[in-house]
Amino acid sequence: MNKDTQLVEKQIKDEQKTVDYDTREFTIEIMVQKYLDGVDENKNEIFVPDYQREFVWDQERQSKYIESLILGLPIPLMFIAENNDGRFEIVDGSQRIRTLAAFLNNDLELTGLEKLSRLNGWKFSDLEESRKRKFKNLPIRTIVLSEDTTETVKKDMFERINRGSDLLTRMESRRGIYWGEFNDFIFKVCGEDRDFLSITPVHESLRKRQEHEELILRFFALSEHYPNYKPNMGIARFLDRYFIEKNKNFKEQERKKKYNDFKRMVNFVKNNFPNGFAKSDSLPQVSRVYFEAISVGVHLALEEAHSIKVDKNELINFLKSREFMYAVSGKYHTHTPERLLERINLVKNFLLKYGS
Repeated sequence: MNKDTQLVEKQIKDEQKTVDYDTREFTIEIMVQKYLDGVDENKNEIFVPDYQREFVWDQERQSKYIESLILGLPIPLMFIAENNDGRFEIVDGSQRIRTLAAFLNNDLELTGLEKLSRLNGWKFSDLEESRKRKFKNLPIRTIVLSEDTTETVKKDMFERINRGSDLLTRMESRRGIYWGEFNDFIFKVCGEDRDFLSITPVHESLRKRQEHEELILRFFALSEHYPNYKPNMGIARFLDRYFIEKNKNFKEQERKKKYNDFKRMVNFVKNNFPNGFAKSDSLPQVSRVYFEAISVGVHLALEEAHSIKVDKNELINFLKSREFMYAVSGKYHTHTPERLLERINLVKNFLLKYGS
């Protein structure tokens, strides 16, 4: 192999030119304001894209992040990309900005702190006014990809930052650990259904890592356990338990019933929802929160009504309504029983108006 160092150097310099970015510093107050103003209508200046809608940090992890900021410890940089409309898409940092917003809004009570143990049980409102000002004025260093950066580069950066490690996704782990009939049903039957795939666009990097199968598992688990969702159990642990149990006791009769339910739900969404499980035809990724609301809500409505003939204009207005947008915003505590039931029931009850 001919190792031409000049060609290597030229390639390095050419590729470096394609990455256009700068480093900025926003105060916590400004960053949270830009995130919260218009968040329910999806018009906020700094926004969490659909592929990062799920909020997964527990209370202790959020508290440790706040503690690190107060102590002035080094923290990872935020990473955002400027879009053509001037809005900033969060590439890396969605958990952090939502934690900051929750703390400033008194939705987060600090817990599990060791260094600042006297702050355990405190909220932002409990701090001295001077400490509140100091916290809000802390700078958050942020890497900003410019709007001139190509989509190819943005996609590459997203994959390197969010999917660069060799850690398995939760669904990849389930597939490798929990063998059984239900595993095969999810991956080899439902996961290869053409109708489902045609209305469920996912980011390429997630498609290769079983995102479709993750969505299918959520549909079955949330449908079967509705409305009895347990508090204080994370969605990942809930899905793990469900997956294990089904692999132990998945019989042919249940298999047929679940497949019929799945196909009926998919066909209804395909025939009635203009963008399938996506919020619009321009979004490359289905939001898990949005998918749960639509899929489970549709299934429950079809279980109750003999037939449903929905007015599509009314449906579009409903999907754009402030109430529904808020329910699927993924702002905070996305999988508490209350939030789950709120968004599922909104879809279910809307559709039942057209049932007979």
